[in-house]
Amino acid sequence: MHRRWHSRGRRIACIDGKLNAMSRRFALTVGVVTLIVTVISVAFFNDNDNAVTAPSTTTIVAETTTTSTLPTTTSTTSTTTTTSTTTTTTTLPTPIPPPSDTNAAEPVIELGTISIPAIDIEMGLHEGIRLTTLDLGPGHWPGTAMPGAQGNVVVAGHRVSKHQVFLHINELVVGDEIIYETDAGRFIYAVTDMQVIEPSDLWIIDQTPAYTTTLFACHPPGSTAQRYAVFATLAQ
Repeated sequence: MHRRWHSRGRRIACIDGKLNAMSRRFALTVGVVTLIVTVISVAFFNDNDNAVTAPSTTTIVAETTTTSTLPTTTSTTSTTTTTSTTTTTTTLPTPIPPPSDTNAAEPVIELGTISIPAIDIEMGLHEGIRLTTLDLGPGHWPGTAMPGAQGNVVVAGHRVSKHQVFLHINELVVGDEIIYETDAGRFIYAVTDMQVIEPSDLWIIDQTPAYTTTLFACHPPGSTAQRYAVFATLAQ
């Protein structure tokens, strides 16, 4: 009886020991679980705190202003001015050659009058330079300019024969007047030069754009060896 009881007591003691050991394990397990839960909770709340208390990040988008500058275009209009020059060509008179027969007859054509106050001359002016015409008075060389016209008015006259119209032509001086009166008007020329020339000096009948007149006669008086020429320019 005694051993049997004792044996049951030992089993009870063993059961108690086992229960105590299980209790300790259970407590340890609970502690471990509690610790784990606590750690997880702390981590969780720390994460939430981090989420809540995390500094806010503000994204600032800089406003960029783009200024587009168009190139400045300067339009230049070129104006071309064309100057038209009109050239007026004047056809000058063409004198006829000296007559081969100075004694031949020719029509009597009176053009007007010629006056030279300095040597007291006033006579009719005829067209032609043959002797038959010069016997009537001073003669205009055909083909030279008419009085008052552009060119050279050439007039010849006797010195000692017939009316001796140009007897004192050599007495004219610079500035003396030679006056023509025709249907075209009254034209006054002023003497500019005097010269003794040769019979072959036909340049005295040349025409130029100027308004001039040339008088000539035999020289010396009573001789045909030379000629005496007077040159004048249109004054008015």
